[in-house]
Amino acid sequence: MSVPYPTPHIQATPEQIAKTVLMPGDPLRSEFVAKTFLEKPVLFNNVRGVQGYTGTWKGTPVSVMASGMGMPSIGIYSYELFRFFQVDRILRIGSAGALCEKVHLRDLVFGMGACTNSAYGKQFGLGEGYAPIADYALLEGAVSLARERGLSYHVGNLLSSDTFYDDDAERTLRWHKMGVLAVEMEAAALYMNAARAGKQALAICTVSDSLVTGEATSATERQESFTDMMTLALDLAVGDGT
Repeated sequence: MSVPYPTPHIQATPEQIAKTVLMPGDPLRSEFVAKTFLEKPVLFNNVRGVQGYTGTWKGTPVSVMASGMGMPSIGIYSYELFRFFQVDRILRIGSAGALCEKVHLRDLVFGMGACTNSAYGKQFGLGEGYAPIADYALLEGAVSLARERGLSYHVGNLLSSDTFYDDDAERTLRWHKMGVLAVEMEAAALYMNAARAGKQALAICTVSDSLVTGEATSATERQESFTDMMTLALDLAVGDGT
């Protein structure tokens, strides 16, 4: 596929972006990861304030770029990265809201699958029947790293919701009846795009709030303090410890 660079959303060329991209939702979290952890980070994108950086972690090139909020947003960015910029894998590093009592504030949730109330998957002509899942090798590596580090983590289904404010206040909590661990807004679209492109994806989320207890972290804490997730994803990106 011939693509002129830059694309409408990413002002870069493939050579400026690493094969593995860490993808937080928040552009400020992208900046924090790049400037805190990467060696010699270079800004390759700031279109619409969606910051993308490439640097090195333990000697290996890694990029970090924000996805924005919601499936339409990560759908655009992950599509372009997979299809046009030859990215092989995307690790979402986001926040999620706990849907059950056993999932606590700051726990990690690895999205083995991503249920959704979105119509995003209809474009593939499969009706409502497609079940988006993570890449198993990435999931296995993430679990191994979390176990070695003694981190509190859970593996299971996420809910990728199209709504943050729902007219039915109880609707989201009903997903827990089917074992869904936490709710976020991006993983399902990422997993579908990865499957369609034949690439790898994994959503790693830190629990920022609980829909069960009402506990919550602040915006600054979400941006700067979820470092266990960030360093785990960086090590996973470079194959360290897997």
